[in-house]
Amino acid sequence: MKLTGREKYELFGEGIITIILLLLLNLSIFILIDSALKSNPALSNAVFLVKNSIHIGGIQIWSYQNIFILIMFLVDAVVLYWRLERRYKQMQLRHIIAELHYIANGHFDHRIPFELSGDHQRVVDSVNSLVDSVINSMEEERALKQSKDDLITNVSHDLRTPLTSIIGYLRLIEDRQYQSEDDILKYTHTAYLKSLQMKSLVEDLFEYTKVSQSNPHLIINTIHVDSMLQQLAASFELEASQKGFKITSKCTPQDLTITGDAEKIGRVFNNLITNALKYGNGGKNIYLNAHQINDTVIFEVANDGQKVPSEALGKLFDRFYRVETSRSKATGGTGLGLAIAQSIVEMHNGTIEAHSNDKRTSFVIQLPLRQPESTAQGKN
Repeated sequence: MKLTGREKYELFGEGIITIILLLLLNLSIFILIDSALKSNPALSNAVFLVKNSIHIGGIQIWSYQNIFILIMFLVDAVVLYWRLERRYKQMQLRHIIAELHYIANGHFDHRIPFELSGDHQRVVDSVNSLVDSVINSMEEERALKQSKDDLITNVSHDLRTPLTSIIGYLRLIEDRQYQSEDDILKYTHTAYLKSLQMKSLVEDLFEYTKVSQSNPHLIINTIHVDSMLQQLAASFELEASQKGFKITSKCTPQDLTITGDAEKIGRVFNNLITNALKYGNGGKNIYLNAHQINDTVIFEVANDGQKVPSEALGKLFDRFYRVETSRSKATGGTGLGLAIAQSIVEMHNGTIEAHSNDKRTSFVIQLPLRQPESTAQGKN
């Protein structure tokens, strides 16, 4: 820490005043001792005998004044150092307080720049860490607010579009703007499809809200991985065949088991398989694979369809993001499926990543074999 000119002058003045006071104190003590010796011959003789018996380095101490001067010099040096160190630390503290006021006035990008020693340096480090924490909290709060705004915007868009169509077709019927019963059926069928889209969005929003809670409720079960993958493949077999896909599953070893919330983990794979069926254009196969590495199980849901653009891979797990930008329900869902999958995987202390090239698009999930006790909110 660099002292200002005024502070250097203050420190110098403190030293001069301390030295003067110490010299006056030394003189007072010397006069009192000298008076005591002169007024007490017995004490004077005792001092004479003692000083004749003391030798330092072969040199006899011939005067008690020498001993007094040496002792006073050492004591004065200690007192002077203590006073100057104390005043210097007070100056350091004033600088820290000034920096704190500067930061508190809104300069949150500022940090206390100087290096100190001892407790004051710990104070400086704590203040800088506290400011960093406050900045991070403010940024997280801004990001959360922006996220809420984006959520409202996207939900409003996705609800308004089908709702406008529903109101429009029902108004045609209400105003009797139809030519035949076939027109009425056509209008009501379109309104029905749009209402299903709205229902799907609301359900996905509800699911996303549940899995995004800070204290999610998990029911931990033992899951037989091979059986789970086979059941998933069977449940999507008809839909896959209609779209020209073949679903296969493989688990190594076959008796592999993990612990987790079976319903939520099943939702993850449902979303990933649905995603592959929607966006795996040109593909013929969907692969469900699992294998064990030490205490971790690696899952892969892959397809050999169209490559996902590299600029889109990093955004796939964002809420409401879809690779196609038209937000058409004919080519995509609500855009919440992968966000839900990611939240569920993170609830199970795992990770999920997306990879894509010209031959294969895959989602790789890593889950621990056994969930820690702190994860479970309930058990079956």
